[in-house]
Amino acid sequence: MSTISSPTGHQLPEEAIGVLSADGYIDPTDSAKDFLDDATAIDHERVAEMYRLMANTRRIDQEGVHLQRQGQLVLWTPSLGQEAAQAGAVTALEDRDWIFPTYREHVMARGRGIPDKNVFDFFRGAVHAGWNPNDYNMQPYTVVLAAQVPHAAGFGWGIAQQQRGWTDARRAAEGRVAIACFGDGASTQGGIHEAMVFAASFDAPVVFFVQNNYWAISTPFEVQSKVPLFKRAEGYGFDGFAVDGNDPIATAAVMDRAVDHARRGGGPVLVEAHTYRMGAHTTADDPTKYRTSEEEKQYAQADPMVRTEQYLRRRFDYTDAFFDEVEAQGEQLAASLRENIVDADDTVSLREKFDLVYAEEHSLVATQSAAYDRWMEDEQAS
Repeated sequence: MSTISSPTGHQLPEEAIGVLSADGYIDPTDSAKDFLDDATAIDHERVAEMYRLMANTRRIDQEGVHLQRQGQLVLWTPSLGQEAAQAGAVTALEDRDWIFPTYREHVMARGRGIPDKNVFDFFRGAVHAGWNPNDYNMQPYTVVLAAQVPHAAGFGWGIAQQQRGWTDARRAAEGRVAIACFGDGASTQGGIHEAMVFAASFDAPVVFFVQNNYWAISTPFEVQSKVPLFKRAEGYGFDGFAVDGNDPIATAAVMDRAVDHARRGGGPVLVEAHTYRMGAHTTADDPTKYRTSEEEKQYAQADPMVRTEQYLRRRFDYTDAFFDEVEAQGEQLAASLRENIVDADDTVSLREKFDLVYAEEHSLVATQSAAYDRWMEDEQAS
């Protein structure tokens, strides 16, 4: 199993579960023994679905960077390099399961059928949230670091109460799971600890899915934690796994098992997917200030898109026809998105946004909105 160690010391822990080499051959790690059969049994339809999700999201991701640079978005959060981790996770879920994302789960949003325009309206600052979570069983993006993780734990507790007394068969057929997405940077927040304690105490069906991309903006992972994050699970009394997050079939196999465990009433699970943020943290970030081009070149060798394409070609005899069709679809999606986003009107006026800050009237916001009204009156009078 080929692993890549960067100049800053990032590398897969020896316990990491990996199945594919960087060039798409089956080359399992020592820790993959218990998952190898499940991973290699994943059929070509699911692998192709993961590739399509990854490829289309990457093309839209590129468009997001361009649109922000052209002044059409307030901000954009690239997911470049992290596509396989998210594809493996979202395809392990049933439609009835709930996703609690950060602000970078673009593959998951696509997997749930959320229109690109809804996602981009959020980054335009044109809407209050982006989508109705009940329509997709996915909460809107959370910008406040780690805030979504206690939400997922609480939601999971609610699921556990609803399913109290259910038989194993009913849990398997109808049970629901909440997946709490966060990054290595958020893992240092107190809310993460509290959510894991709570979920463990009540055997909540929550999968804590951390995408360790090795950088909390400019802080390297070695500064954030002295041990791999999956090892924290033992302290809370539940299972934890490390997986090569750039390996879609390994991630899918691990997430399949984690989701099934939680669904059947076994309690929470922590999955640490080791991946790499190949782009900037956001379009307001300049990664050249804190990491080297040598590191980025090394990790480009583990590009999950290349690995997945090679696996489809070698294992399932996929040809250029499939990959050309996916590429053309991505270009069409990007063109349609640009047409809908460039110079689009806001769906919520600036004045209305004052009313969306708090559920009840707040004196400070009332003062600010009154000042805005006076300013508008002066502008109209001049």
